[in-house]
Amino acid sequence: MLKEVVDKVYSGGRINDDDYLVLEKEGDLLQLGILANVIRQRKHPENIVTYVVDRNINYTDICISACKFCAFFKPPEDNRGYLITFDELAEKIRETQALGGTQILLQGGLHPGQALEYYEEMVRFIKATGIHVHGFSPPEIYHFANLSGLPIKKVLERLIAAGLGSIPGGGAEILSDRVRQQTAPRKCTADQWLEVMEEAHSQGLRTTATMMFGHVETSDERLEHLRRLRQLQDRTKGFTAFIPWPFQPGHTVLAELEKTTAFAYLRMLALSRIYLDNFANLQASWVTQGPKIAQLSLSFGANDFGSTMIEENVVAAAGVSFRLSEQEIRRLVTDAGFSPRQRLMDYTLVAER
Repeated sequence: MLKEVVDKVYSGGRINDDDYLVLEKEGDLLQLGILANVIRQRKHPENIVTYVVDRNINYTDICISACKFCAFFKPPEDNRGYLITFDELAEKIRETQALGGTQILLQGGLHPGQALEYYEEMVRFIKATGIHVHGFSPPEIYHFANLSGLPIKKVLERLIAAGLGSIPGGGAEILSDRVRQQTAPRKCTADQWLEVMEEAHSQGLRTTATMMFGHVETSDERLEHLRRLRQLQDRTKGFTAFIPWPFQPGHTVLAELEKTTAFAYLRMLALSRIYLDNFANLQASWVTQGPKIAQLSLSFGANDFGSTMIEENVVAAAGVSFRLSEQEIRRLVTDAGFSPRQRLMDYTLVAER
């Protein structure tokens, strides 16, 4: 059975759920890596590894969701919580642009006290600097809709009019409602996450998709997550990339869970590359895995090194803090045998400086 699935992958066929389960149960790490690399080379024969220079700005840590896997949030009654000022935003954007940054990754907690108009003003303010706004994951969009009483469609129309350029794939975690009820019952459901993304795609926004794995989910629920993403991508073709990354348990309510190994991460990365045949790009997660495993990821299906992450707060709050400059990313990519190229959100290459 394994040989039949391997032959299907080599011949360029789409694997089904049963094929995935065969690979997951019977494929060893090296075999999965080889298959994922075959697909990567098929999709990206030019031997380029891309990356984006951006800054992750978390505009607030005040959040009503209280996800069990998050060490970053503060409840609304905690006076240690913050809401960024526009002066602080301006300074962060200036620093980003000085480093050759092309976009701001804008995400924050589900703040109960800010109207939709506040977020429109924030987007307009950022857009006026000339930088791309890659902002507001589906749980945030859904939260804005709840607070404003407006449908998702209208919320997105207003944010796009203000200057929103694309949407990050955060808040997906695992697209299974059993998992979501257990870990983040106040956050949007799997259907609602997908609804936001489908509507965004229909309005011309490109988005990314993520998966945070290695906590309370089963292997079948990981497959459910991948299946639902692949089905939506078949309909809309709106996702630019997929980013799987392992849960970081430090300082969270789920701190007793064992941390996902690099071995398990590389297996999941390879399986994702093999199954998500309609996704052009797969990102390595150096933010959670560190530079060496991220470098190895380039032989397990990843063709993108992600962001330089001039600033990162959420994973750091869980006790994991890797830092890489653009120069270090370029060196790691070159040392792995690839040509590094800076890109924009839509994977358009930036002219070499």
